[in-house]
Amino acid sequence: MGYDQNGQVISFHYADHQDDQLMIITSAIIRIFSYRGDQDYSYAIEGDKSQPTRFSVESHGTQVSVITKDLIIEVSDDHHFDVFNGQHEPLILDYRGARQPLENDMDAEHLAMVGAEGHVINELLPTNEHYWEVVKQLDASTNFYGLGDKTGFLNKRGYQFENWNSDIPDVHTEATPAIYKSIPVLYGINQGRPFGLFFDNPFRSSFDLGKESNEYYFYATTGGNVNYYILGGKDLKEVVANYTYLTGKTPLPQKWTLGYQQSRWGYSTSAKRVEDIAKKFDDLKLPLDVIHLDIDYMRGYRDFTWDQDKYPDLSGFLSRMQKRQIRLMPIIDAGVKQDSDYDLYQVGEAKHYFVTNRYGETYVNRVWPGDAVFPDFGKTTVQKWWAQNIKFLTDRGVCGVWNDMNEPASFNGPLPNDLIFTDHDQPSTHAKMHNVYGHNMSKATYQGLKELTGKRPFVITRAAYAGTQKYSTVWTGDNQSLWAHLQMVVPQLSNLGLSGFAFCGTDVGGFQADTTAELLIRWLEASLFVPLLRNHSQMGTRYQEPWVFGQPVLNLYRKYLQLRYRLIPFLYDQLRASSQSGLPVVRPLVLNYPDDPHVANLNDEYMVGDNVLVAPVVTQGSQERIVYFPSGCWHDFWSGQVYQGQTSQIIDAPLDHLPIFVRDNQILPLTQPALRVSQLSDQTITFKLFGQKGQYQHYQDNGEDFQYLQGAYNEYIVKVTDNHEITVTMNHHGYTPVYQTIKLETAWGNFELEYDRESNCYQ
Repeated sequence: MGYDQNGQVISFHYADHQDDQLMIITSAIIRIFSYRGDQDYSYAIEGDKSQPTRFSVESHGTQVSVITKDLIIEVSDDHHFDVFNGQHEPLILDYRGARQPLENDMDAEHLAMVGAEGHVINELLPTNEHYWEVVKQLDASTNFYGLGDKTGFLNKRGYQFENWNSDIPDVHTEATPAIYKSIPVLYGINQGRPFGLFFDNPFRSSFDLGKESNEYYFYATTGGNVNYYILGGKDLKEVVANYTYLTGKTPLPQKWTLGYQQSRWGYSTSAKRVEDIAKKFDDLKLPLDVIHLDIDYMRGYRDFTWDQDKYPDLSGFLSRMQKRQIRLMPIIDAGVKQDSDYDLYQVGEAKHYFVTNRYGETYVNRVWPGDAVFPDFGKTTVQKWWAQNIKFLTDRGVCGVWNDMNEPASFNGPLPNDLIFTDHDQPSTHAKMHNVYGHNMSKATYQGLKELTGKRPFVITRAAYAGTQKYSTVWTGDNQSLWAHLQMVVPQLSNLGLSGFAFCGTDVGGFQADTTAELLIRWLEASLFVPLLRNHSQMGTRYQEPWVFGQPVLNLYRKYLQLRYRLIPFLYDQLRASSQSGLPVVRPLVLNYPDDPHVANLNDEYMVGDNVLVAPVVTQGSQERIVYFPSGCWHDFWSGQVYQGQTSQIIDAPLDHLPIFVRDNQILPLTQPALRVSQLSDQTITFKLFGQKGQYQHYQDNGEDFQYLQGAYNEYIVKVTDNHEITVTMNHHGYTPVYQTIKLETAWGNFELEYDRESNCYQ
C-alpha cells in the first residue's frame, strides 16, 4: 500500500487500484472517501467545513497512521481504517472476519403461505453492482444512539434499520425498519468512550447494530460513493456538536412557534369550523397560537389554492383570525394535481419541472388530488419556482408551511427507482434522490418564506435527511393513539435531538386511532417541554380537543397549557443556546451523563438542557413511578423537596401531576401565562432559584426576524451568591424594550429589582 499527501487529504493506493482518501476536516472530524462513480455533492453539508489542522503521518510498512490531537487513524491493506482516541484507546475498529448473514429457513412455498396469511417478512437490503458496506467490530459494552426518529427504544443496539423514507400507515413498532426520515448518523459509547459515524449517502441503506452478530455492526448501501465521517470528542456532547458543525445547527425560530398548536384533519372543511375551534379556545381561556389547516382547505387538494366554496368570505375569515391573533398553518403536499386547467401544473409541465420516466415523459402516480406529478426539487430553477409560489400563501397571512407526503408518498405503488430526477442540476435517478426529496422541498419552502416575509421561516416537514434541521421543524409523522406510541415519544425525540433536530415534536394524543382522557393528558404532560407542541388527529377518529372529555380533563389541560406558556422564556433560551452549541433541547440522560450506566437504556425520562429532569408517566393506570436521579441534588419543581442523585425513588404521579425536577443551584425564568405568546409580558419576568446560589443567562429579542444577528437582542445575567447577594446585569443591550421589573423567588424570600435607565442595571 502506498500513499501521497495533498494538504489535509491523504490518498491511499491499493493493489486492487481502488483508492481511498482520508480527509482531515478538523482534529476530531475525519472523512473517509472512495469514488464509486457518483457525483461528490452533499445535501447535508453546505460549504467548506475544513479547518487548518495540525497532524502527522507515520508509515510503518503495510500500515500508515494519521495522527491529530483528538484522533489516531491506522490505515492498513484491504481498505481497513481503525480509529483510536488521542490516548490510543480503540473507538472504531474494522472487522476482519467474514459476515455471517442470518439464515432464512423459508423457501418460496412457505414465504407465499406466510404472505397470504398477512405476515410480513423483513428481507435483507437488495444489492446491485454498486453495493458496498463497512463492517466494524462490536464490543460487548457498546451502546448505540441517533439515526433520527427510528422507532423503538433509545438504545439501538441489537436492531436493524433502513434508510428509505417511507409512509407506513401500519402501527409503528420497534420492528418497523423505516419510517419518514433518513438521518444516517450513529453514535456509540464503547467502554465509556464516545464516537460518531455519519454516512453521507442518500441512497437506500441499512444499519445492522448487532442483530446479525454480536461480533460486528455494519452499514450497507445500494449505491453511491464510499463516504463517511468519523466523529470524535472527549464526551458525547462534543461528538454531537461535531456532527451539527458539519450538517448545521437548528436556527432560532420565531418565539410564537413555541406556543400551543391545534390541528385535526377535518377542521379546514369550512371557515366556520376553524373559527368555532378558535372561539372555543378563547371562551375556555385555553392558550393557543396556531391552528393547522389540513388538505381540505385546498380546491380539490391542489397546492397553492384555497377552496372558495368552503371559504366564501376568505378575506373576512383571514381578517377575523388575525384579529383573534390566531395564526394559520396550511399544509402543502408534494404531489401536484395533473390538470390542464390548473396553472401550477401548466407552468411546471411547460417548463419541464416535473420528474420524468427514462423516456422523458412526465411521471404520473396518484396521491390525494388523484393523478399527480412530482416537482423535481433537485433543479435550482424548480426550487426557485416553488419558493415563488409560496407567495400565494404569504399574501393571505399564513404563519408558515407544513410540508407533507414528501417522502415522496404515492398511492399507486412506489415510484420506480429509474425515474429521472435531478441532482444539483445534473441528471440522476429516484434511487439516489428519494431520501433527499423532502429535504429539497423544505429548503425551497424555507427560502421562499424568508424572501417573502423577512421573518424566520416556520416550516414543518414529515420527510427529512441529515441537515434538514437548517430549514425545517419535524414531527414524527402519523403515530397512533396508543400507549406504546406515547412510550416512544421520549426515545424518538431524544434521538432526533442527537441527530441535529433541536426543534421537533409528536402528534399529541396520537393521530390515528382513538385516544382516551388519560392518554391525552399523559401525552400533553410528556410533551410539556417539547419545542413543537401540536395536538393533531385524523378524520374519523375520536375528537381530542381539550374539552371533549369533560371538566376534569379540561381543567388539567388548561393547567399544563398555562404552565407551558409560563415556561416559554426558558424554552426560548434553550433554543437560543442550541442554535449556538448544536446540542438539543430535549436530551436523553445519556448525553449529559454518559458515564452513568443507569441511563444507557433509560426510555422514560428526558432532560431539558443541562438542568431540568422530566419524568412523564407513560403507562396506563399508573399513579406513581420510579424516577432515576443522576448525580447531584434535584429539587422537585412543585414542592421543593430535594432528592439525592444516583438513586431511584418512587414518586407519586396521579393524573394531575407531571414529575419535574431542577438541578441544585439552578435558576429558571418564568413569566405570567397568557392566551398567546405575543401577549406574554416584555416588561416583567420572574426568576426562580432552586437551591442557595446560582447563575442564569437569559436572552430576549423581538422573536420574529433576523435583526438579532446584527446585535438586536438583550442578554441578562442573573446571579445569586452564597451570601444571598442578588445581581442582575445586562452583558449585551441591543434591543428595546427591556424588562422594567425583574422578580426573584428564593427559599428565603421574594425580591423585586427595578431597571435604572441611566446606569443600565437593576437595583
